[in-house]
Amino acid sequence: MIHPERHIFEQTPDSLAEYCAERGWPAFRAKQILEWVYAKRAASPSEMTNLPKLAREQLAKDFTFSSADIIQHQLATDATQKLLMQWRDQPAPNNASINVINPDPSRQTECVMIPSRDTRADGLPARRTACISSQVGCPVGCTFCASGLGGLDANLTAGRIVEQVWQLSRLPDIDRITNVVFMGMGEPLANLKPVIRAVEIINAPWGPAIGARQITISTVGLPKAIDTLADELDLPVTLALSLHAPNDELRRQLIPWAEHATIEQILDACRRWFEKTKREITLEYILLSRINDRPEHARQLADVAKTLRANVNLIRYNEVDPLPFNRPINADVIKFQSILKDRGVNAHIRASRGRDIAAACGQLRHESASRKEA
Repeated sequence: MIHPERHIFEQTPDSLAEYCAERGWPAFRAKQILEWVYAKRAASPSEMTNLPKLAREQLAKDFTFSSADIIQHQLATDATQKLLMQWRDQPAPNNASINVINPDPSRQTECVMIPSRDTRADGLPARRTACISSQVGCPVGCTFCASGLGGLDANLTAGRIVEQVWQLSRLPDIDRITNVVFMGMGEPLANLKPVIRAVEIINAPWGPAIGARQITISTVGLPKAIDTLADELDLPVTLALSLHAPNDELRRQLIPWAEHATIEQILDACRRWFEKTKREITLEYILLSRINDRPEHARQLADVAKTLRANVNLIRYNEVDPLPFNRPINADVIKFQSILKDRGVNAHIRASRGRDIAAACGQLRHESASRKEA
């Protein structure tokens, strides 16, 4: 289990104000610290030049400012960027960098920055989406996904979840992250409390300040956890259900955890989510050639989607070596979408981004482990 250090990215104005008061520091020092962390993206207290030297030294002793080593940074031809991060078992002394000699896949996650194709007046992408992980590995074991190939190694703390957004915001020519999707490694609702806390920090005006409507939490469908999320997270985030099959029999073949809840039980929880939050559900559906992309599947999916307020995102399967699935041809994808639209379902074909660096949906994994196996 990863060591739960005292992470600066888990602190709030109140917790830092209490910390400052205990040391006899002025109250405004808490605001200064948070501004350095989020607005100026300082990597260590030594960069906080308007703090006294003794305060900077004390902060370095008491908090972890970065708990991961970036052991790989990849840039795709479509400008998508991916980071392979290795989480340390324990905080580095004085937040000094650790030279990773033997990368350990059991402590690694990947996160991705996806820029939109349209740009602002200053040339930056209009949207810069952080796709972040909530766990090291994944316990769900979807048969078509790379993230669960090695199972689950650990849950990430709220601070380590937020740190991914911070790390991605520091990439060249990014300026700031505008959207966050919990669609990286792991099942977010299987690590619910840290995810809720991370979302609150990511949304906070003193934090990354990303609007709640620009935050999406993706889940394979855990009814009780969906209910808890609706009760405990008082923010209008988007809930995305990874459906991937229109009937229980096929879904159980593709998603082992589907044996714990039927589609109807999951949809009931999604209806309760809508009743409480008034936020539509997004149904995520990965199209696997000749497996779940046939016209009869589209008709069944339309029947499912029309039972609740939802839109459908169709995602072409992104190849994962050595899994035995194939990417569908364009004609089948377009026909599938047409059947949904003809039945009154709002369906979009989502573009695959970062495929050439294995950063697309379903491709995130313990990268060094895959290289070792190869």
